[in-house]
Formats: sequence, C-alpha cells, structure tokens
Amino acid sequence: MKFLKWLYPGLGIKRWFIIAIVGLILLSTGIALLLHVNIVNYTIKMIYEAVYNVSGTLPYYTNILVGVLLIIISIGMLVYAGNRFVNKLNREVYKDGDFVNILYKKNQLQKGPKVVAIGGGTGLANLLRGLKEFTGNITAVVTVADNGGSSGKLREELDILPPGDIRNCLVALADQEPLMEDLFQYRFHKEGDLKGHSFGNLFIAAMSEVLGDFEEAVEESSKVLAIRGRVLPSTNENVNLGAVYEDGSEKIGESEIPDEKRIINDVYLDPSSVSITENVKNALLEADYILVGPGSLYTSLIPNLMINGMVENIKRSEAQKVFITNVMTQPGETTGYTAYDHLKAVYDHTGSQIFDHIIVNKNGNKKELLDKYAEQGAYPVEDDIEKLNELNINIVEGKLIQSGDYIRHDPHKLAEMIVEL
Repeated sequence: MKFLKWLYPGLGIKRWFIIAIVGLILLSTGIALLLHVNIVNYTIKMIYEAVYNVSGTLPYYTNILVGVLLIIISIGMLVYAGNRFVNKLNREVYKDGDFVNILYKKNQLQKGPKVVAIGGGTGLANLLRGLKEFTGNITAVVTVADNGGSSGKLREELDILPPGDIRNCLVALADQEPLMEDLFQYRFHKEGDLKGHSFGNLFIAAMSEVLGDFEEAVEESSKVLAIRGRVLPSTNENVNLGAVYEDGSEKIGESEIPDEKRIINDVYLDPSSVSITENVKNALLEADYILVGPGSLYTSLIPNLMINGMVENIKRSEAQKVFITNVMTQPGETTGYTAYDHLKAVYDHTGSQIFDHIIVNKNGNKKELLDKYAEQGAYPVEDDIEKLNELNINIVEGKLIQSGDYIRHDPHKLAEMIVEL
C-alpha cells in the first residue's frame, strides 16, 4: 500500500503521525465524555477509583471537565503535528514554497476551462504564459514545419520533427525553478558541432531517440519541467511548408518563405496528406476554448489549420473559437495587413468561417518604439471594424500591449480577456 511508504525509516515524519493519532484518540474520548457514552464514562470511573483507591459515583461535572480538557489537549497536539508536517514538506519538497498555497492553486487551476491553443513561435509561447495562470487544462498544438536553425539541423540529421517551437511552449508552461527553464533555453555559442543548438532541442531529440516516438518524448520532457497542461505536435508526420508568391514563383521551407520583396499569395503543405494526431483530435472535441494566434500568419497559424482533420474537428467542437490578431505586421509575410486581412487569409485557406470571436488590440504604443519597428518594416495592425463586421464575427477589443522594449501582447491581459468571453 502506498500509504505505508510514509512510515519508511528516515523520513522524519513518523513522530508527527504518532502525535496526530494520539491526538485523534484523545479528541474522540473527550467528545464521548461530553456525550455521556456509557463505556467511556465507566472506563474513566474505573481509572479514578484505581488511582485514588475510592469507590462510588463521580461528581456529575467530572466527565465534563475531563472531556473539555482532553479536547483542548488533542487540538493542541493535532495543530502541532500538522504544522510540523507541513513545514517538513515546505522545507524538503517545495523548498521555499508554501505547500498549502501551492496545493490550493493547483486544485483551482485543474477546475479551469479546457483550452486548446494552436500556433507556433514566440506568439504561442507568450499566450501560454498568461493562460497557465488561469487554468491547468491547456493543450498547446504546435506547428512542425520549421526547417531553420537548430530545429532544421536536428530534423535533417536525425530525421525527427523540429523541436524548437515545442521547446518554447514547454518552457512557457513550466511550473519549475527558473534554473531549469534557463537550462532548456540555453544555446551553445562556442565554435563546434554544437554551435547554435539549444540544450532543450538536444534534450527532446535525445529523448525521441531513446523512446522511439517524438510525441512520447515531448510528454516525458513535459514531466521534467512540470508543465501546466501539455504540448502536442500538430502531426506526427514529416511535412514541409511551401509558398506561392504573387509573381507566380515558389519556395519550399518554412524559414525561407518570408521575403520582403515578394507578396505571399498562397501556402501549401508537402505532402498534403498529413493528418492531425488522435490526441489533437480528442483535445479539440473536449475543449471549452479553441484559440488560434497570435503568431506568424503564413508560417505558423495557417499551416496548422491546413493539416487534415484540424478544421473539421474545430467545426465539430462545441468550444468557443477565438482568433487572436497580431499587434504588429510581419515584414515579408503580412506587410500592410489589417485585422480583416489576417482573418480573410485564414478563411481563404481553410474554406470555412470557423471563428466565433476575434480579439484585436486597441492600445496605443510609444512613438519611439513604433519608429524602431517601422525601420524594420513592421507597423501596428489596424482593426478595420467595419470590414470585420462583414465576416459575421464577434469583435472583442482591448488594451493588450505589455510595457517594455518590445511591442507584444501582455500575456496576463490577453488570457484574462479570453476567459471572460
């Protein structure tokens, strides 16, 4: 029995269990005396007669006094034992954490809504950081078409799915010490074969080799970081992303597609036959919320939605479907795009109007930050409410930008707006 493991030698908690048990016995005895339970009254009388070598009937108030005294002593013993036990857990298991508050928060999060967030890149990771403060029932569905950087090298050399975006989501959902997060995000810089690789990517790749299954490797990596929720690849099949530009030219490879000199007209998957996993399907059908965005429109969001079974099961789900518009345009991908253009591009590629709500930012930005982004060809995404109304969708506006040196969604404000829909 698992309970017996608490009695193993050396744990330093058996004494508190014993004190608590004695306290419970005394508490029960005290209550029984106050309720005039015959067998307890008789036992007290026998003890009294044996100690004082007398016989006869005890004063009527004796049982009340003894009962109250036993209850007071027992409560003191239980409080003392419980306090020492909790302190032991805080000190040995949760270090500097508060065991009671941690347990309470964890239980509250498990009662939160079931959320499926679809995307990739920094946009999805940023959203997850906010969502994990409101619910522990999160499923992040991550694109696996990346072919650049460390992910691209590992994908080519080891024939595995790219781990980069998945790593970012794992770290974003982590409920672990900052050191572990820093370790997973650490990138090697010295010259050599490891240059450019992040430790987290290598860890997931190694786990995939050991277990022989990428999805299982991600699940086991989740346990290391003790994440709130889970992270799933959108498909377990090897897939590449292609783009057709306005001038008719094409490119294959997610990292090669953004091109400031050309306008993307269409994107496609190669092969087009890839399908979502069973876990993704079940998550969509059980969800209370399905979120798409923020993220790179043509290289993170739309590729996920084009996988066979994704849109079909989103439509089947009874969840609230929410599209989260980017706050800034992306050079070479969405230059000049408004909120309407983002949503229209999704609908054109999926063939369905699948969303109930669209979230758009109404927050102003500091001029110096806007100038900095403008130098890189990025500008605020206009909300164009009138055109959005043509798509028969509920428009949710709010001030969602976080303060700092970058223009991006505030994770907490965005998550709060979503759960209040």
